[in-house]
Amino acid sequence: MSFFIPAAVAQTAEGAAPMGGGFEWIFLIGFLVIFYLMIWRPQAKRAKEHKNLIGSLSVGDEVVTGGGILGKVRKVTDEFIVLEVGDGQELKFQKGAVVAALPKGTLKAI
Repeated sequence: MSFFIPAAVAQTAEGAAPMGGGFEWIFLIGFLVIFYLMIWRPQAKRAKEHKNLIGSLSVGDEVVTGGGILGKVRKVTDEFIVLEVGDGQELKFQKGAVVAALPKGTLKAI
C-alpha cells in the first residue's frame, strides 16, 4: 500500500462538447440590454429631470429639500438658494438639496 498519491492525468470527456463561441455573446448582449433598460436609462432620466428642476428655480417657488424642509424661495444664486421656512426665518441651501417643487399655495394649506 502506497502512502503517496500518484500523479493524476486529466482526461477529456468524449461525449461533452464545449459551448459554441456565439452562445456566450448572446448572454453578454442580453445582460447589457437588461442593464441599460433597468438601470442606466431610468437613472439618466431622473438626473435630467432634477437638472431641469434646479435650473428653473425662481423667486416665489415653493420647494421641498432632501431633508424634508418646506419653504418658499426668496433668493437664487448660481449655487445656493435662500428659503423662507417660517415668518421671517430664512435658511440657505445648495441648489442640489432641492428634490421637488410644490404647487403654489401648498405652504398655506399646511
